[in-house]
Amino acid sequence: MKYDVIVIGSGPGGMAAAYGLQEKGQNVAVIEDYLWGGTCPNYGCDPKKILMSAVEAKAKVAALQEKGLTGLPTVNWEALMDFKKSYTDQIPQRQKESLAEAGIATYEGQASFVSPHEIQVGEQVLFAKRFLIATGQRARPLPISGQEHLGTSTDFLALAHLPKKIAFVGAGYISIELATIARAAGAEVHVIHHNDQPLKGFDKEMVAALIAHLQALGIIFHFDVSLTEVRKAEGYHLIAPDFDLTVDLVIGATGRQPNIESLHLEQAQVDYEKRGILVNEYLQTSQEHIYACGDVVAKNVPKLTPVASFEASYVVATMTEKAAKPITYPILPTVVFGDYRLARIGLSEAELAKNPGLYHSQVLDLSSWYTYFRINDQGAKLKLVYDQSDHLVAVTCFSSLADELMNYLVLILNKKITKTEIEKYIFAYPGLANDLGYLL
Repeated sequence: MKYDVIVIGSGPGGMAAAYGLQEKGQNVAVIEDYLWGGTCPNYGCDPKKILMSAVEAKAKVAALQEKGLTGLPTVNWEALMDFKKSYTDQIPQRQKESLAEAGIATYEGQASFVSPHEIQVGEQVLFAKRFLIATGQRARPLPISGQEHLGTSTDFLALAHLPKKIAFVGAGYISIELATIARAAGAEVHVIHHNDQPLKGFDKEMVAALIAHLQALGIIFHFDVSLTEVRKAEGYHLIAPDFDLTVDLVIGATGRQPNIESLHLEQAQVDYEKRGILVNEYLQTSQEHIYACGDVVAKNVPKLTPVASFEASYVVATMTEKAAKPITYPILPTVVFGDYRLARIGLSEAELAKNPGLYHSQVLDLSSWYTYFRINDQGAKLKLVYDQSDHLVAVTCFSSLADELMNYLVLILNKKITKTEIEKYIFAYPGLANDLGYLL
C-alpha cells in the first residue's frame, strides 16, 4: 500500500497529526503496536489524574475540618479503580474507530523501517512519501541486581488492590504524584532517591515546602540512597549501603527512554542518540521527509502531552504549506500534581542559575489572601523572579490552586500583558483572576 504520510504511534501527537493531515487532503495511515491512544489516556496522565481526583477531594475536606466540616472520607481503592477503568477501558477501541470513521487507515503491529520510504508491519510492507515518528517513550529500568522486580507507573495505575507498604524509587514527577495517591489511599509510602535534590527542575525553596507537606502527610523520604539490589523474599527487600527496607511493592520511576529500538532507524538512515531521535528546527530528522514529534525526540523542551500535540500541529502545517517557519515554542508551564500542586512557568531554574546576579526575587505568602483563606490553603506561597528591568521572567507556585494560576500566567507572559492592561478588566469574584493585578 502507498500513502502520502504514515504516522507511527497513536498517542496525542500522532493522532493530532493524522487528523490534521487528513483534513488537508493527505492519504494517511497510522501504525500502533500497543494501545490505541498512546500513553496519556491509557496508562499515563489521564488515569493518574482520575485517581488524583479522590486525593484532591479528600484534601479539601481535610482542610475544612472544624471549619464547617467534620469527618474525613476514606479512599475505596477498588471503587476508584473501577471509576478509572470506566474511562480507560473504552479508549483503545474508541480511538481506532474514530480514525476509521475519518477515513484514516490503521495498522496494528511493530513498525520497522525497511528503507527511507518503506516500513514493515507484520508481513506487510507500506510505502509513504513522508513519515512522522511519534512513538513516545517508556519507563527506563534501574540497572541494578533484581531490576525485574521493579514495577512501573503503568503497573501502579493498574493495581486491582492497593498493597499496604509501597516504595517508589526516584523523586521526580512520577514518584511524587503516585506516592501522593498511594498515601491518600492508606498505604505506608516510602520514596527513595539517590541524592538530596528531588524535582531538580523546580525552585529548591518551593520544593522544600512540598516535601515538608508530604512528610506531614506521612510519606517517608530516604535521600542519598543508591539502591544496589532488589531481592524478592516475603515481599521485596531493597538493599543499599547502610540501608535496608522490605515492602509489598516497589515502583521504579528513575526516568524514561525513547521507543526507538524496534524501528530500525538505521535502515531509514535516521540519526538518533540515547535521548531520542535528532531533529532540526523544522522537526525533520536526518531524512527531510521523515519527521518526529513528542517524547521520542531528543530535545530540551519538556516532554509533555500538550507539547506533543503542539508539535503535531506544526508538522501538519510544515508538511502541507510551502512557506514553513522554524518551530517556536511558547512559554510552557510545568506542574507536579497532588492535593498541593507545585507549578512553574518562565525561565528554567538552570537558566536562572547560570547568571544569578541578573535576577532578583520575592516570595509571597498567599495563605491570608481571600482566594486561599476561604479554602484554608495554609501553605500557599508564590515566588516571583524578575530581571534587572523588573520584568517578570519566572513564577513558581505552591498551592492547591497552582495549576489554575499557571494557566492564567501562560496567557499573561506569552502575550506580555501588563498590570495596567489587567486592571482594565472585571473578572467574576471570587476567583484567581481577581488576584492577577496584585501579582504583576
